[in-house]
Amino acid sequence: MGGAVDLSALLDALDPDAPQAQRHLWLIDLLRWVRGDAQDPQASVARVRLLLDAAQARPEWRSRWQRWWARFLHTVDLTPLLADFGFAPRTAFMSELGHRLRRKLLPGTPETTDLTELFGLLLPSRFDARWIQALDRDTLQRLQQLLLTPADTDSGDEPVPSGGPWQAALLDALTFSISQVSATGFASEVRTRMSEPARAARSFHALPAHFEALRRAVLTQGARSAAAQAAAAELVDQLERCRQDAYTVYAHLEAHGISVGIVFRLRQLRERILRVRQLLDCLLAGDQTDRATAALIADLVTMGQDNRSVRALIASSTQLTAAKVAERSAESGEHYITRNAAEYRAMVGKALGGGALIGLTTWVKFALYGLALSAFWNGFAAGLNYAFFFVLVQLLHLTVATKQPAVTAPAMVAKLRDIRQPGAVRRFVDEVANLLRSQIAAIIGNVGAVVPVVLLISVGLFHLQGAHMIDTDKARHVLHDMHLLGPTALFAAFTGVLLFSSSIVAGWVENWFVFHQLDSAIRHNPRFTRVLGVARAARWAEFLRTHISGLTANISLGFMLGIVPAILAFFGLDLEVRHVTLSAGQVAAAAATLGWGVLADPAFWWAVAGVLVVGPLNLAVSFYLAFRLAMKAQAISNVNRGRINAALRQRMRRAPLSFLLPPRPQDNTAVDDEPPPASQH
Repeated sequence: MGGAVDLSALLDALDPDAPQAQRHLWLIDLLRWVRGDAQDPQASVARVRLLLDAAQARPEWRSRWQRWWARFLHTVDLTPLLADFGFAPRTAFMSELGHRLRRKLLPGTPETTDLTELFGLLLPSRFDARWIQALDRDTLQRLQQLLLTPADTDSGDEPVPSGGPWQAALLDALTFSISQVSATGFASEVRTRMSEPARAARSFHALPAHFEALRRAVLTQGARSAAAQAAAAELVDQLERCRQDAYTVYAHLEAHGISVGIVFRLRQLRERILRVRQLLDCLLAGDQTDRATAALIADLVTMGQDNRSVRALIASSTQLTAAKVAERSAESGEHYITRNAAEYRAMVGKALGGGALIGLTTWVKFALYGLALSAFWNGFAAGLNYAFFFVLVQLLHLTVATKQPAVTAPAMVAKLRDIRQPGAVRRFVDEVANLLRSQIAAIIGNVGAVVPVVLLISVGLFHLQGAHMIDTDKARHVLHDMHLLGPTALFAAFTGVLLFSSSIVAGWVENWFVFHQLDSAIRHNPRFTRVLGVARAARWAEFLRTHISGLTANISLGFMLGIVPAILAFFGLDLEVRHVTLSAGQVAAAAATLGWGVLADPAFWWAVAGVLVVGPLNLAVSFYLAFRLAMKAQAISNVNRGRINAALRQRMRRAPLSFLLPPRPQDNTAVDDEPPPASQH
């Protein structure tokens, strides 16, 4: 009875002559009453039936409602809702991002003639889509007959022909939607990237003519005529050809680099084509138009919710970019995976060289403390130091252990592209073993070189200058900072995040470099060839194309290690970096200053234990984040992830040493009985 009382009050409050904002607020209140507690869609459907019963029992109210509905149709345009709701007001990704942020932060007003703005106030939750979809056919027909069919009014308003405004709105919405589809197909960044056969087909050129044939058939012979149905079928076929031609752009993007903006436009194109088909169903579905209309409104509600989500926009538009970043990281990661004893020994040698250079980095790092710079400039100088030596390590073809996981994880997951093929999981487990061996070899080499190099530098400085690399107070401070029971583990995990972030920056920059064909521009642009000469320009182009990813990764990692802690400290977040090779070098410098007596100091051994924890955490965090990105890029299902885990456990039981030592030629650690392939990917 409480619901009936509330409904009676709502019906009595209906005023067709009220100001626009009040009329819209009344409709908002009515739909809120229908929504109820937003728990059971069938309860909301029952409330709709109660509303229809009340309207049927009160002819006077229905007369007022018809006047209200006529004014609503006269003052509010339905077409923008049908054609544009849920789509970006502009075709640029950043513009849509700003638009969504504004919609999340700024409130809407019911005093508007734009139904797209009012719609979010009328049906603001996903539950609205559920109860609209739950409306049965009888209820929909009663709703159409009692409330939504225009009729003569006593106010002197012009009578509205049955179905006239709705059909006109649908045709206008189709006109706008078809125009937007054509505009996307004609956009230069889309058109120039289509395949040659797609451009030659000129499918987007013929689209307006097909729609015009449909519009004439509807206006002259009716929406249910055979001519209209035939024209609609031809229009749908033409839209499918447009979609297929537009999708050839993806092949170009895969080969020449991903653009978030272009991917965003292509996704908008797909959604607009789907909207056109929904509008055609509402116009031409005959006895099913009420059901098609309800389905459209429910989809608009869901799209309205998604349209407010910044996360959904970024996830949908950057998925291909993430895949391309993972793919390019996989190409780089292949160089850091050893698969036999010779490659294992070569990795140890490269890591020894990298560790020796990091020893010099440690020396420069402590020397910078003597400059007494401010926090930011000290971080900048430290970042410049790290970046310089990281780049030097790359150019000398050496290696630093902690840089490997972020690029080796995508290379490993790339083995799962054909996971349904026989042996795919076994090859993946082999790659896991290869990767772990490579990481162990790199860490051993780095730490095995950085410690003696730092000790030699410190002893040499003492003999030349009478002072070690650092003084006693600084040495005690280093041991305290590296204590295992302090924040060392947290800082090491934070450093792993920075290691992963540098790989993302590198993949993005390489994708940007390839997308804009900068190697070709450097090689052939007259301005470059005049300055550098043809041969030198070609060498520069080849060098940058080969090393752009590595240079970006090393420079970005160096500056992140130096500057990010300084920036976070400005905001009160006391996070420091703990890089295993640098940390080992710092502990070695402290030990050189404190002398042989440090071996009896528990603080030294706690610091050594801290270094032993830093390495695995650096590797584990960066590898985990890269692994998740790569798994998402390859769309590995949960079922197949279970197969992978089972195969890894089996290898651990049968051949645990394969994860630590390089295989001998006669070794066969393959998993012969890997789990059967799953039916889904």
